[in-house]
This record gives sequence, structure tokens and C-alpha cells, in this order.
Amino acid sequence: MLQKAVPLGIYEKALPQGDDWLAKLTLAAELGFDFVEMSLDESDSRLARLDWSPEQRMALVSAVAKTSVRVPSMCLSAHRRFPLGAEDDETRNQGLEIMRKAIRLAQDVGIRVIQLAGYDVYYKQANDNTRERFRHGLKESVEMASRAQVTLAMEIMDYPLMNSISKALGYAHYLNNPWFQLYPDIGNLSPGIMTCRWNWLPALAIS
Repeated sequence: MLQKAVPLGIYEKALPQGDDWLAKLTLAAELGFDFVEMSLDESDSRLARLDWSPEQRMALVSAVAKTSVRVPSMCLSAHRRFPLGAEDDETRNQGLEIMRKAIRLAQDVGIRVIQLAGYDVYYKQANDNTRERFRHGLKESVEMASRAQVTLAMEIMDYPLMNSISKALGYAHYLNNPWFQLYPDIGNLSPGIMTCRWNWLPALAIS
């Protein structure tokens, strides 16, 4: 894999469901992929991974060793259901606990990057308070991640809070921590690109 100019990965949700990681990674290898990105969404079945036993965690590590297909990143979208900007303290505390457990899981199984969704709240109306709570929750999360040497990467979303790289950079400057990075999504950036003047498009595409 280290000889490849561009390693190719696949998102877990494009593979058969379940927690048989040896089967998942074997299939990914057969399809020509070099790595798989784990999904940790808001469903109860995937949230249960946060409480995997040591044996279950080692099963994933063993599957990586046997197949040479890595799992270097996690898409943590569970915060849609338990957002860091929630005005309800119980919900927000659950969101922080999910973050703590996700960082510990990443540390245990060798995941280096946790992708975060750029929502202060998802199912509720956002306001100045939700944005402030999100900002403080993100700061606490990055401090936890830095102690575990796990990178948190904010995905650019099709959502006003985080729908451009410049907005996400504002959080990067606020946090001022090398364990917080950006995770640009071309699909989510495209609505903003379409509002640009047409003669800018070639430069945007190249960059």
C-alpha cells in the first residue's frame, strides 16, 4: 500500500452490515480497496460499538492484521442524535460521553482520525446558545482527543454553521490545536461552489 500514489478506501456502509470485521475487510481487499472507514452513526446497533469488550476490539485489530486492509478513520455521525450544542443538558452530556468513548475506541483499535459532523444541533432549531454550547463542547472534545493522540476532523456540511472551509477555519483558529483538522467534502461544498462566478470554477476544481 505504501507504494501507491493514492490509496483507495471505501465507507463501511457500502459493505454488508454486521460486525464481522474479518469478512468486511476480506471483501474490501477482494474489491481492491486499501482501507475502510468505520461508521459510528446514531443507530443503537452502531452506538453499541462504543461498549465493545476488549475481545471485540482485538477482533478488529486481528482482522486488519490478517487482511492488510486498514481502518484508519471513523465517521462519527451519532452527534445528530446527541449533539454537542443541545440545550438539554442530559442530551449534551450523552454527546460528550459518546465522544469520550469514541476516542477510547479509536485509541484501542488504531483509528487515527475521527470525522465529526459540523452540526451544533440537527433535529432542533439552532440559535446563539446552541452554537456557544457546541463551541465549548468541541473544545472539550479536542482536549480529550489530544491526550489520546487521535485527530478530530470537522467535515464541511451543507448546513449554515459549517458550509465552507473558511467557517470551519474559524473553529480551527479558536481551538488552536494540532489534533483538530478539517475534512472537506466536495459534495457538501458544491452548493457554495455553484454560487460562485463561472470563471472561478476551473480554479476551484483544480484546487
